Amino acid sequence: MNPYIAITGLAALGAIFVLVMVALNLLFSPTQANRTKHETYECGIDPTPQAAGGGRFPVKYYVIAMLYIIFDIEIVFLYPWAVSYGKLGLFAVIEMLLFMVTVFIAYFYVYRRGGLDWD
Repeated sequence: MNPYIAITGLAALGAIFVLVMVALNLLFSPTQANRTKHETYECGIDPTPQAAGGGRFPVKYYVIAMLYIIFDIEIVFLYPWAVSYGKLGLFAVIEMLLFMVTVFIAYFYVYRRGGLDWD
């Protein structure tokens, strides 16, 4: 039996599921937009507009959020290395040191540019 039959079947099942969900959305979703749909959503609390900017978050908030995600993902790459540290040789240790140096260079660059200042 061909091993790709199961993969093809799973892909077909996923495609069918997506198509059914899109069709159900088109059938049962409201067709007319109301005022509530166009309002800003802030964690279940009624949005409070700021004096300047009309209630928008400053760009600095999103920059810090993206930096957190980037550095968090980089830390995830340390876990497999730490688990198999005993089986790895000197080459893997040098590569991890280079990786960590690259992370710290990026961190210091962001720090020097003021990307971590909240004000």
